[in-house]
Amino acid sequence: MLHLNLSNEPEWLDLGHGVEILVEPMTTALMMAARKVAQSQIELPDTLEIEAEEFDTDGIALAMAKAVACIAIKDWSGVGDEKGDPVPVSSEGINALLDIWPIFEAFQTKYVARAMILDAEKNVSPPLPTGSSAGAVPIAKPARKAAQTARKS
Repeated sequence: MLHLNLSNEPEWLDLGHGVEILVEPMTTALMMAARKVAQSQIELPDTLEIEAEEFDTDGIALAMAKAVACIAIKDWSGVGDEKGDPVPVSSEGINALLDIWPIFEAFQTKYVARAMILDAEKNVSPPLPTGSSAGAVPIAKPARKAAQTARKS
């Protein structure tokens, strides 16, 4: 059964290292907008500029993650400048935040991947024959003939 989350309220995510972000729910519209940003050079409110042609696959994935973050992140806590003073959310700040590997990984795991789990699960398993190895693919050749019965002592 598909479980819908009908809430459209933003939620706080803990990215570790004292950083929390307030994100909009992951929606089709958000992903489509992020894809558009990652595929071409578009100016967001605080100017996020990405040239997708200049990137390899990893670069495109990074551009996509940063585009998603710039659209989804509405507020944060635990993010400050060199002096430790809190800084407001901006595309420049989000880009700098995601350049920190553990933060990037946490964002990918707790926000992006969580939204993609439905596709990975395919939501419902297809029917399989009974047995613990029912879905396994046989790799051994079949026996030529049945084994002989052991002798009784």
